[in-house]
Amino acid sequence: MALQTDPTNNEARNIAPLSEHETEVRVTYRDTDQMGMVYYANYFIYFEIGRTELLRSLGRSYRSCEEAGIYLPVLEANCKYTASAKYDDLLIVKTRVTRWTRVALDFSYEIRRKDDDALLVQGITRHVFINKDGRVIRAGDRILSA
Repeated sequence: MALQTDPTNNEARNIAPLSEHETEVRVTYRDTDQMGMVYYANYFIYFEIGRTELLRSLGRSYRSCEEAGIYLPVLEANCKYTASAKYDDLLIVKTRVTRWTRVALDFSYEIRRKDDDALLVQGITRHVFINKDGRVIRAGDRILSA
């Protein structure tokens, strides 16, 4: 991940390319609805798995962030459904960091079925760094630098 610091305002800004990571997820029976397809809200769980593993690949975890007093609540989430996954499908969750600043972190997601590479879902989540009192903090540089 390449970042450039602007000395005039001491803020980090992104220079492409940013980090990305792929994670495999197997659809379980509990993930499906009565029609045998993945229930729409479960894709947001797959997004969470993807971003957790992306952070882990960068040497971070949600737990280590929280232990440092940094929390990452979701401010915005969006999902576009193209096709359905079904029970026992093996999915590839591609997660990308699309923006990483001192106060915010954005991810994009693409979920494909591994067998045929069919695009199933695309989405985004936007996060802000806060402390345990819910106040916005400048923590992106601490997460990035260590």
